[in-house]
Amino acid sequence: MIINVCVGSACHLKGAYDVINSIEKKLEEKNLTDKVELKAAFCLGECTKAVSVKVDDGPVHSLALEDVEDFIEKEIL
Repeated sequence: MIINVCVGSACHLKGAYDVINSIEKKLEEKNLTDKVELKAAFCLGECTKAVSVKVDDGPVHSLALEDVEDFIEKEIL
C-alpha cells in the first residue's frame, strides 16, 4: 500500500509536513511501516482539498492534522 501526500504549494501552506509526520508516527504505532509506503508528491491535482492525500490509485482525500488517526483507521486498516 502506498500513501502519497502532496507537498505542493497549497498543501505545504496547509501543513503537509505536519500531516506526513503524524501519519509516519501512527504507522509506527500500529506496526504498519513494513506494509505501507509513505511518499511525498508534488501535486495530486486537488489543490482546493489541501492537504491532499491519495492511497494507491484511490480517490484524493482532504486531510487535516486532527483527522490523521481517523484516516489511518478507515483507509489503511
